[in-house]
Amino acid sequence: MSRDVITVSPDTSIKDVLQLLADKHIGGLPVVDATQTLVGVISETDLLWQESGVTPPPYITLLDSIIYLKNPATYERDLHKALGQTAAEVMTKKPITIAPHQPLSEAARIMHDRHIHRLFVRDDQGQVIGVLTVGDIIRAMAQP
Repeated sequence: MSRDVITVSPDTSIKDVLQLLADKHIGGLPVVDATQTLVGVISETDLLWQESGVTPPPYITLLDSIIYLKNPATYERDLHKALGQTAAEVMTKKPITIAPHQPLSEAARIMHDRHIHRLFVRDDQGQVIGVLTVGDIIRAMAQP
């Protein structure tokens, strides 16, 4: 686990987030409020919408009604991410985290099941105290 966690605030511009990710060679950042409490995570995946754009959900019309074939709420969320200009507008809310006392095997299971590459470690007050990556788990597994 790395204890030197770089954070951004909800009002950090997307341009600054992109620059941090590129300069530090990292794939995601925790978003913290003024009290340093974790409020979200912004990752490379969240930012891909900025470049790739969003396709409206398919629908059919029947008797002057629109019937969506996919959830329109998902489209609205993705559109918001594609047009967002700050970390708060693009971040994933309710990030998946882990407590410092949880075993490494639990972290590995969460990452595997959720298809994520990093877990932010939070203390009892909700503040980020570290980040655990897949690489950290692999290095731990390689130890004798």
